[in-house]
Amino acid sequence: MFEQFQSFISPALTVFGDNRYIQAMLAVILSFVAAWIFNRVIITGLKKLALKTHFEFDDHLFSLLHSPIYNSILLLGLASASLILSPPQLTLNIIFSVIQTIALVVWATFFLRANRMLLTRISRIDDKIKIVHPQTLPLFLNLINIVIVVMAVYFLFSAWHIDMTAWLASAGIVGIAVGFAAKDTLANLFSGVFIMADAPYKIGDFIVLDTGERGEVTHIGIRSTRILTRGDVEVTIPNSVMGNTKIINESGGPHEKYRCRISVGVAYGTDIDKVREILLGIAHAEEIVCSNPEPRVRFRLFGASSLDFDLLVWISRPVLRGSVVDKLNCEIYHKFMEHDIEIPYSKQDLYIKELPSQG
Repeated sequence: MFEQFQSFISPALTVFGDNRYIQAMLAVILSFVAAWIFNRVIITGLKKLALKTHFEFDDHLFSLLHSPIYNSILLLGLASASLILSPPQLTLNIIFSVIQTIALVVWATFFLRANRMLLTRISRIDDKIKIVHPQTLPLFLNLINIVIVVMAVYFLFSAWHIDMTAWLASAGIVGIAVGFAAKDTLANLFSGVFIMADAPYKIGDFIVLDTGERGEVTHIGIRSTRILTRGDVEVTIPNSVMGNTKIINESGGPHEKYRCRISVGVAYGTDIDKVREILLGIAHAEEIVCSNPEPRVRFRLFGASSLDFDLLVWISRPVLRGSVVDKLNCEIYHKFMEHDIEIPYSKQDLYIKELPSQG
């Protein structure tokens, strides 16, 4: 690249004679002029065009591009000046290595900043890319930053003509050893990544595990997930377990509303229309119950000793289930007592065939 740039500007420098020092100085001056033109004309024009768009990303991108391109033009001028001066080969190699190192630092800084800006913008568009959201943003930021730094280090060693083969082989052996030694930790790590990416639940959701625990998700980490039960007991579950078990997300679906089922039986011979009217009236009168969807009553079964009904109501959040079930059960009992509606219960009649003789 340096040689190509030098061959590009060399025709313009020959008009000033064969003095290498003057040509080298002019090469540096021309690079400053080119950088100034780029800064004042090209970048300014692109910024004005970007202001006319509806996106903010291009505005910030052109601001970030200004510094690396400006500095790269100056570094090309310095490299061309070095070629013109033709120092000893060892000195020239050191100069080129220093220039490449500065360029790598400049461009690595640009990619790190651009990565943060791009992923932050993407995380705010939930309806576009589901895998990147505020919860997974730090994870993807760190992963891509690590890739950028590793690539920069690799090219840095190459710029100084250092053989990376032995380093890469050592890194591979160390990686295998660490993988075997920390397989459980790595299993939790990868499961945490998949949970964050797939998002089967989020912080604040009420979930039920296969083992019966039910609670609110309070933390989703790389290693584990924590839920707070209704008894205010915090349960920590490794992500490897969460990734391989069935989870019921009561807050999932198209909305967070949760349906409660209140089952009640009435005696045979009861006016079922009256029962339906009473149950709906109780549901409509309760403030916790949502009006949309509306409460419903379903006549489910001719039981062994009762007519079985279900009162179906919706509440705004699953955490309110215990409270609304308690209130509705109490009100149903009071209303049935008030209207002389019998709630049957299991009865057993004992028949004595004969009494033992008294001797």
